[in-house]
Amino acid sequence: LESFHARQLRLSPHVLGHSKAHVGRVVAELVRAAKAQGLQPGPLALSLRGDFVRIGSAYEQHKVRSPDCFDILVPLRLPPHLEPQPRCADGPGPHGAFVCGLRARAGWPRRYRPFAEGFCVELQGRSHLSSGLVLRWFQGHLQRCLGAVRYRLQERCRISLSACPGHPPTLHILPCSDYVCCHISMAVRLIPAIPLGDALYLTALPPEGPQAAPAPEGLWGLNTSRQEQRLLSWLKEQAPASSCHLKCLQILKGLRDLRGQGLEEPFSSQWGRVLSSYVLKTALFSLLLQGPSEAWDERFLVERLEDLVLYLRDCLRKQVLMHLFLGNASLPEAVVLPRFLKEAAPVNLLAAFDGPTLDLVAFQLINTWFQAPHIIRMYSSPRYLRPAPTL
Repeated sequence: LESFHARQLRLSPHVLGHSKAHVGRVVAELVRAAKAQGLQPGPLALSLRGDFVRIGSAYEQHKVRSPDCFDILVPLRLPPHLEPQPRCADGPGPHGAFVCGLRARAGWPRRYRPFAEGFCVELQGRSHLSSGLVLRWFQGHLQRCLGAVRYRLQERCRISLSACPGHPPTLHILPCSDYVCCHISMAVRLIPAIPLGDALYLTALPPEGPQAAPAPEGLWGLNTSRQEQRLLSWLKEQAPASSCHLKCLQILKGLRDLRGQGLEEPFSSQWGRVLSSYVLKTALFSLLLQGPSEAWDERFLVERLEDLVLYLRDCLRKQVLMHLFLGNASLPEAVVLPRFLKEAAPVNLLAAFDGPTLDLVAFQLINTWFQAPHIIRMYSSPRYLRPAPTL
C-alpha cells in the first residue's frame, strides 16, 4: 500500500503548487474580464461578483495521480427578491441530495419580467431561477470574453473553453514550454454559483446518469466545500503531525479506481457513483470525528484504512450514510455552521441507490480490500491504466 501510494497516487508538492498557481492566475484574468464585459448590474441582469472560490481535492491535499483537473466556483450577482426554498423530503428532485429552489417573491414587480422570461421557469406555480438557463448564459458569457484573455495570456499559455449540455464549462489550459517548469495540460471546471451567505453556495445539479431523467431546472444543489475545508483544517490541528487520514482517503480512491477497471457495465458505473469521492470523504470525516485523533498516526495506516473500509461497508449494508453538515447537531462546537445548515433536513447520501446495488458494492469493497495486493499488481500495468473519471 505504501508503494502504491508513493508510485501511483502521491502528487509532487512542487508540481501541484505550480499547477494551482498557474490555474489561479488564468482564472483570475478570465473572471476579471467577464465581470468587466458583463451587463451592468441591475434588476434585469446576471453578472459575476468578481471573485472565485477554489474547491475540491486539489485544494484539500487528497488529489491523486496528476494535478491536471481543478474545480473553481464562480459566484454570481443576482437581482433581489429571489429567496431560497429548501425542498421538502417528498418533493421533486433527486434522492440523496439537498435540493433548493430560488423562488421569486410574491408580487414580483413588472420591471423584473424580462429577467424572469430570460432566466426563470415555472415550478409548482411560481417563478424559479433556472439552473439550465443560468449555465447556458454563463458559458456564453465566458466564451465571449475568451478572446481578450487569450491575447493577454498568449505568452503564458493557450486556453480554450468547452462544455457539455447540463454541465459547467471547462477551461483548458496548455502552458507554453518556456513559461513554467511543469508542462501539464490542465482542465478547470468553472462552476457558476449562487451565494447564500456564510460561505454557502447553490450550484446546478449534475445529471444523475446517462439514462436518468434530468432534475427540474428550477432546483439547485448545495455546495458546502468551504465548510468541509474548515473541518479539514480543524481535524489537522487535532491530529498528530504524522497523521495518515488523507493518505487513507487517497489509497481508498486509488483502490476504487483500479477495481473499477475490472468491472463490467453497468455495474462499473454504479460502483463509481456509489463510491464517489464525496461519499468516501464523508465516511472518513465521520470516522475521524469518533476519535481518538492519536489513533491516526502514520504507523497505524493499515489499521485505520481497514477501519475506513469496514465502516463504509456497514454504511452500505445499512443503506445509510448521512450528509455531514445538514441537520447534524453532533459536530464539534469549534466547527461553526451557518444557521441554514443547522436547520436543514438531514440527507442520506445513499438514498438514490437500491438495496441490491448497495449490497453488491459492499461485497466488492470488502473483496477489493482483501485482494488489494493482487488488484494493485494486475490493474496497475500499462495495459489497464487510463485516466480515472472525476467523481
